[in-house]
Amino acid sequence: MERIVRQTMLFDFYGELLTEHQRNAYEDVVMNDLSYAELARLQNISRQAAYDMIRRCDKQLEEYEEKLHLVERFLAIREQMKEIETTAKEMKEKTEDGSVQECADRILHAAGSILHEL
Repeated sequence: MERIVRQTMLFDFYGELLTEHQRNAYEDVVMNDLSYAELARLQNISRQAAYDMIRRCDKQLEEYEEKLHLVERFLAIREQMKEIETTAKEMKEKTEDGSVQECADRILHAAGSILHEL
């Protein structure tokens, strides 16, 4: 399952960099859950050729990520935004007793991290 999520994220970020043929085939296998045999029938190629094409696409998408780190940055920003949300909720709860300084510091730190990533 985790592999499929990663493939989907890589495809979302870098799929447009694949050729139209690669993009369509990759989408059929990864997003639409076609088997290599089904893809081979659709493309009029051998099952092995379908398998090889998807593996090459996987490798190419991973290479883009190694160079650009867009998925890595996106995941980091998402985690930081979750921290901001949690801290803001805590801040709202603590407003009544006046102990918001700690929460405000955490929000500022998380926001600074996000801005640094961008």
